[in-house]
Amino acid sequence: MNEETIYSKLQTIISAYLPEDVSHDNINLHSDLTRELNINSSHLVDIVLDVEDIFDIALNNEDMEQLRTIQDVIDIIQKKI
Repeated sequence: MNEETIYSKLQTIISAYLPEDVSHDNINLHSDLTRELNINSSHLVDIVLDVEDIFDIALNNEDMEQLRTIQDVIDIIQKKI
């Protein structure tokens, strides 16, 4: 699966958890999930669960500690699939 396809799917997942004051347009490869997109820790867990389901992968604690930006998520997904 190429980066563009993964990114497109991630945009859909992450958009569902954005707070009302953050626009979908703010999502880019370098967006920080918690600082720029204001995703709280409980929603971050939901995103991880959705990523695991949609990409049929399992993320461990080490993977989750590395999740800072959208690009980080893409890199981890590409390693796992």
